[in-house]
Amino acid sequence: MLNRSTCWNKRGISTCSCLFDRIKQTESEIVQMFRLGSPREETPNFVNRSTLGKKSKGRTLDERFIRILKIFKWGPDAEKALEVLKLKVDHRLVREVLQVDVEINVKMQFFRWAGKRRNFEHDSTTYMTLIRCLEEARLVGGQWKTIQEMVKSSCVIAPSDLSEIVRILGRAKMVNKALSIFYQIKYRKCKPTASTYNSIILMLMQEGHYDKVHELYNEMCNEDNCFPDTVTYSALISAFGKLNREDSAMRLFDEMKENGLYPTSKIYTTLLSIYFKLGKVERALELLQEMKETGCAPTVYTYTEMIRGLGSAGRVEEAYSIYINMLNDGCKPDVVLVNNVINFLGRAGRLADAIKLFEAMESMNCTPNVVTYNTIIKALFESKAPVSEVISWYERMKTSGISPSSFTYSILIDGFCKKNSLEKALLMLEEMDENGLPPCPAAYCSLINSLGRARRYDAASELFQELKENCGSSSARVYAVMIKHFGKCGRLSDAVDLFNEMKRLGCSPDVYAYNALMSGMVRGGMIEEAQFLLSGMEENGCIPDLNSYNIILNGLARTGGPQRAMEMFTKMKASKMKLDAVSYNTLLGCLSRAGMLEEAAKLMKEMQSNGFEYDVITYSSILEAVGKVDEDCKFAV
Repeated sequence: MLNRSTCWNKRGISTCSCLFDRIKQTESEIVQMFRLGSPREETPNFVNRSTLGKKSKGRTLDERFIRILKIFKWGPDAEKALEVLKLKVDHRLVREVLQVDVEINVKMQFFRWAGKRRNFEHDSTTYMTLIRCLEEARLVGGQWKTIQEMVKSSCVIAPSDLSEIVRILGRAKMVNKALSIFYQIKYRKCKPTASTYNSIILMLMQEGHYDKVHELYNEMCNEDNCFPDTVTYSALISAFGKLNREDSAMRLFDEMKENGLYPTSKIYTTLLSIYFKLGKVERALELLQEMKETGCAPTVYTYTEMIRGLGSAGRVEEAYSIYINMLNDGCKPDVVLVNNVINFLGRAGRLADAIKLFEAMESMNCTPNVVTYNTIIKALFESKAPVSEVISWYERMKTSGISPSSFTYSILIDGFCKKNSLEKALLMLEEMDENGLPPCPAAYCSLINSLGRARRYDAASELFQELKENCGSSSARVYAVMIKHFGKCGRLSDAVDLFNEMKRLGCSPDVYAYNALMSGMVRGGMIEEAQFLLSGMEENGCIPDLNSYNIILNGLARTGGPQRAMEMFTKMKASKMKLDAVSYNTLLGCLSRAGMLEEAAKLMKEMQSNGFEYDVITYSSILEAVGKVDEDCKFAV
């Protein structure tokens, strides 16, 4: 029987001389496998000896060294390979090694090692190569550290490098650091050019720091031989538009043309959006004509802005005409433009035209997206299409591979609620939850309101609690809906509790919440409390609307007597608020019930002169009261 130890030795690795010798090799000896052989032994992939004597300009990194880096990473073996392959450590070599497909840690170790070599110092090209590698690896910390090291070093930084550093830091959302580096390099390393200033201005624009853009522009104008160009003006005009400084944007547009610069299509498009926002539709149309006359061809973005602006202004025919002209001019529409056309056609009640355009999208190589379907579904509801047709489009959307969004469900739930299809709306809410979409306050608001109208208060309250649990806190509008229904069903204390809860959670009550609570108080006979709430609205940062005053007027008209109601009405007329038919009819009803027919007649004349119609019921009651007075007079005679 064999000894167990003998058996082990026979099976051991040490008995295999080939493997044993391989293990004994040091890593430095393994490097020798990559030593240069005779010309006949070299493969076409390796550098030929005949090229080694040439200038480094045409040199490429030897593949054997790349294999060393990939197998042994950076260390003594790689250093030895540099010697064996006679690769001189210079800026070109460092850049080439940093571009090799190896781990980022290997690149960083090599970069640090190279920086310690005698007679070698990193320059801007090696620093920038490493910074790009770090950005690609998403090592923001290492990237920032390397940029700081580069700024502190003695290397020269060109304006183009500064522009790239700004863009890199901007992409990393390091706006303040980008500004800091910009000024450090500006005062110590190089003089920024217009392109450099444009880079930092565009970074500020992309990150929403519109207020700082003008500061950079003024600084740029104070530099010698650094003049704003179309890129600068484009960013500035856009920034002023977003800051609602439309006059400044238009002045810059004129200044740009005075300086001999030609506006780009992007600048024209930005200015078009500003004119539409200000309601200057005619000026926008003139600007489009000017754009064409100067030879600046409108882009799909320009046409989108025109169509959106004209559609919002209710000038549907002109918007549609712009769309047709765009097609005739050979400009290909994108899905955003088509969605805008479908939207204004739907809102104008031209559902058939909207659907016709939808069906034509495929022939225009324009694929419908979730917004397209949402727009069609919303138009179907607004045109009072049958529920079955809405469901058919919804199913078509899913069949085409487009997943419904939270907004899709919000449109469906709100639409079904308005059509009194409450069960379908609840099913949509359940499906929304099953698809893992976050709760949509607007959808819950519609459902809670519909449940309240159906007097299913417990179900409404349950949905409200569910929304609060899922979202942390609810929107002011959802609170207002719950407060309104609690007030309607006589649960006034619950309504007050919800109102106080809003304030406690930092959800400031809006005018709808105040009106809902005041309406409940008036309904519960708490007119004094409702008036106190009205007087405190402005102190709490909420401006009352006409409905707020009409609620109090209604309460006084019903319980406070005609005198107090007339005082409230006079106070409302004295304010800047413009009264409506509800205000007049509320007081008219109060006067008729009190038998104050002469005052009622005066009020009716005032109503007629202001273009308001009488409430039919109130008018009938006044006629009835006049008849009774005449009858009493006859008996008295």
